[in-house]
Amino acid sequence: MPPPKDVVKIAIQMVGAIPQLIDLQQTKPLASVLKDVCDAWSLPNAEHYALQYTDGPQTYITESVRRPPTSPWPHRHGAHRSPIPFSLQNRGEIKNGSILRLTTSPDQEAERLYSGIQSNNSDVKTDSLKKLASLSQDVTFAQEFINRNGLKKIFCIVEEGNDTGEMLAHTLKAFMELMEHDFVSWETLSAAFIKKIVSYVNMNGVDASVQQLALSILENMVPTSRVLFELVKKEVTLDRLLTHLQVTNAQLQLKAMALLIALLLAATDAERREMMDYLREKNIRQFIHKNIIHSSEPLADEMAHYLYVLQSVSLNLCERRMRTSVDPYSQEQRELLQSLRQTAFESESEAPTSNFSTERRRSLCAKEFRKLGFVNNSNPAEDLRRAPPGLLALDNMVYFSRHTPNAYSRFVLENSSREDKHECPFARSSIQLTLILCEILHVGEPCSETAQAFYPMFFGQDHFFEELFCICIQLVNKTWKEMRATQEDFDKVLQVVREQITRTLSLKPTSLELFKTRVNALNYSEILKLRQTERLHQEETLAVPVLELRERLKPELLELIRQQRLLHLCEGTLFRKISSRRRQDKLWYCRLSPNHKVLHYGDVEEGVNSPPIESLPEKIPVVDMKMLLVGKECPHTKEKSSGKQNKDVLELAFSIVYDMEEYCLNFIAPTRYEFCLWTDGLNVLLGKEMTSERTQTDLDVLLSMELKLRLLDLENISIPDTPPPIPKPPSNLNFCYDFSHAEQ
Repeated sequence: MPPPKDVVKIAIQMVGAIPQLIDLQQTKPLASVLKDVCDAWSLPNAEHYALQYTDGPQTYITESVRRPPTSPWPHRHGAHRSPIPFSLQNRGEIKNGSILRLTTSPDQEAERLYSGIQSNNSDVKTDSLKKLASLSQDVTFAQEFINRNGLKKIFCIVEEGNDTGEMLAHTLKAFMELMEHDFVSWETLSAAFIKKIVSYVNMNGVDASVQQLALSILENMVPTSRVLFELVKKEVTLDRLLTHLQVTNAQLQLKAMALLIALLLAATDAERREMMDYLREKNIRQFIHKNIIHSSEPLADEMAHYLYVLQSVSLNLCERRMRTSVDPYSQEQRELLQSLRQTAFESESEAPTSNFSTERRRSLCAKEFRKLGFVNNSNPAEDLRRAPPGLLALDNMVYFSRHTPNAYSRFVLENSSREDKHECPFARSSIQLTLILCEILHVGEPCSETAQAFYPMFFGQDHFFEELFCICIQLVNKTWKEMRATQEDFDKVLQVVREQITRTLSLKPTSLELFKTRVNALNYSEILKLRQTERLHQEETLAVPVLELRERLKPELLELIRQQRLLHLCEGTLFRKISSRRRQDKLWYCRLSPNHKVLHYGDVEEGVNSPPIESLPEKIPVVDMKMLLVGKECPHTKEKSSGKQNKDVLELAFSIVYDMEEYCLNFIAPTRYEFCLWTDGLNVLLGKEMTSERTQTDLDVLLSMELKLRLLDLENISIPDTPPPIPKPPSNLNFCYDFSHAEQ
């Protein structure tokens, strides 16, 4: 007879004692369980003891832990198990075969460490701070320590400034872990404490581990309030952060970049523009391009994310001009429009226009604006009323005319000499091209919290958007000529140009020069060849016999995809825990056991790529998994309380509901690719259909390969829509050889 579901068989250890094997009744009060365990070892005062996990995060076993009302639970998104009610009853997570340890209760341990960190004995103080940094990850212990005013003692240790090196590092680490639980607001920090943290960042000769922790503390402070942002921005200069970025210590470099990104995200538009201008003066892009992107060391995922954010923040500086329509009464904007005309035409005009009458001058200007490609040549400002791209299109045209005047004049004059219907309109093309570039580069869209996709060539050029425009507007003219286009073909030409740009950007060129070379090599004839190849492939696969063959092949190939998904889950993936303060420095790993029966997961350190399955302490039996939730259905996206949901996070979020639908394991996938593979794999484990878009893509690729192999012998032979008729059977079968007679 199987044991009741509310009874689990566990082992309990204690130093110097023989372990106990007990049947733990989950309905029995935890105090009674502790009393029985202590009695078995003849230990008095059972209330001074607690049970603790021996593997992984050594958290205390509790009946329930509730967050204070100021902070919704769970605070950090990613790997936390959380019951669907807003409380954590971690004794319910104890499984058969779990090994627990009898240890000092959280309140007793908090009292001991509270005294230990005030000890005059440096060894005792160091050991106490080290233990405090470790135990503070546990919410139960953290609450007990904070209730004893423990944070105040940590403040005193830091403010007095007597400790250095290892002792100071343990102190700052303990502070970080305690603040992670959000029991105390960052705004309550004293000015003296903040000043001391800032000094660790600004001083030379400070231990690298201390500087890393100090940078992390400041990074967490910045988003919490405007006052703290202004304080950190004032005390930690951009020059100092740039100094930290130039060190060889990768972790220190990473923390400095994290603080820089936090400052940029918390700044107002004007402050952000000012900061980016200063960074441009200091050639930060060239430094990143040379020493971080092209470093001998592989780029860490977190650094890749920060570079993506820096790229996104920089490109979003164009948003204000992109969303601003031209003002017909603005003298400055009228002068910019006139400068376009003057740069293109005034040098070829022999007589100065000032000698002409007003009517003649107006007529000449209108003619020249028409040659420039403005639709409304009498009032060209009307063409720029549409926003986006708004004034950004005007900025790009002016930049092109001023920085590459020869190419600009050649573009305009070359098209002026063509027949009216064959001329490529410069202004109209520039406006549409600016809009295309904004869409491709996601200008004006919020930063993703997980994305890592950045363009290396962005960091090799200060005026990236403008320089990219200069290359692409010349590409428009080149493609226009190759297509022998007329005004009616304008949209077709820009559609081809968009395809040329996106195909080239997908190759991730490392410099604008390389981009220019590749995009010009991808001419109109090449685009036609690519389109024809794709079209022929599509036509091949639409023949009725081929469609029937596809349907026969599908089950076998779908099974192949299922096996690949499960294999990927067995290899495992590194996930990040994302909090409302955008911290991404917590990592956890999840993988499926080789027999596909248990999901193993646990926290890991930075730099660990594929931890062995034995090092992942947490387990979820596949039989206990009940359903898969994605996007807005996930509890960790519903519980996020700060601001509107980031679309990117919603697209990467999924959760496993398990154990009688009481608990969830929450995920934020690092990429859309990982999201598809994990949701497909989990659906396979649940016995459901794979539903991701990647499944269809992989199936199409495999079907295409299999069909090509099977149809090799039919190359250049047309396949009829209907099979040939089956001939009538012969009137007799006398032609068959009779094998019954042995040959003589």
